[in-house]
Amino acid sequence: MEPFILCENLVKIYKVAELEVVALQGLDLTVQAGEMLGVVGASGSGKSTLLNILGGLDRPSAGQVVVNGRNQPPINLLKATPSELDAYRHRQVGFVWQQTARNLIPYLSALENVALPMTLAGVGWRQKRAWSEELLQAVGLWEHRQHRLAQLSGGQQQRVAIAVALANKPALLLGDEPTGELDSVTAQEILALLREMNARYGLTTIIVTHDPQIARAVDRVVTIRDGRTSSETVRRVADTSVNSVQAVEAALAEGFTAVAHTFEEYVVVDAAGRLQIPPDLRQEANIGDRVTLEAMEQGVLIRPIKESDD
Repeated sequence: MEPFILCENLVKIYKVAELEVVALQGLDLTVQAGEMLGVVGASGSGKSTLLNILGGLDRPSAGQVVVNGRNQPPINLLKATPSELDAYRHRQVGFVWQQTARNLIPYLSALENVALPMTLAGVGWRQKRAWSEELLQAVGLWEHRQHRLAQLSGGQQQRVAIAVALANKPALLLGDEPTGELDSVTAQEILALLREMNARYGLTTIIVTHDPQIARAVDRVVTIRDGRTSSETVRRVADTSVNSVQAVEAALAEGFTAVAHTFEEYVVVDAAGRLQIPPDLRQEANIGDRVTLEAMEQGVLIRPIKESDD
């Protein structure tokens, strides 16, 4: 099956004064349609740069990034024209940002904020009203539809922001630290809501975050280190008594604690055969800047070079 998103050897270089800053250094990534993916990494690792490229807000410097949009031909974000990128941003992508000021207009009500993207897209009044109501019902805020931002809590504002992001019925939902300014309980509720929206509307969802709870909310977590994918963690439901998607989603909505999970972590090997050994393992195994590789029946043994071998 063709992936929904394919990134191959993705490079992004920024020029700052006379300096060049390499934000992405040959990143490889595939995301399947309908998948909910978490992206984590230290500050400066390149995760927000990746999100901006996938959202059509920035262009890569080299490599390939192809998105297979819903009911749209695949688009190569490196080669797309400005008009194609503009159409992609408006029709295929929804954004949820950490800062409320980037998500919502403070002097509009919740209903008016959700309806605004549809007004700009020329959607008819009846269709706009029906879809706005459905979205606000879905995020649990229809009763607060006439409230402005100052009358809503931080968690309620992010719920409105999610509804706004879905107003133009995107295929891809991107979240940049959507729980960054929320307390832990509210953050858990927002992650559960994003999971619910992912399943209900068949979205492909990518969330960049520092939230440690993200692994329990998504299908897979990718770690970016030094501009490349370093490792990924896959969540699996371990409780075999939970045997339906509906049951899993209901359990997640209760706080991610009603379902037993196992988490399998893998080190990513890129197209050039490179892998990144996590720092804690390097330190524990006393691995420096060179190693030897030995083929074994079970796989490949990575052996550190002792100082006396230099």
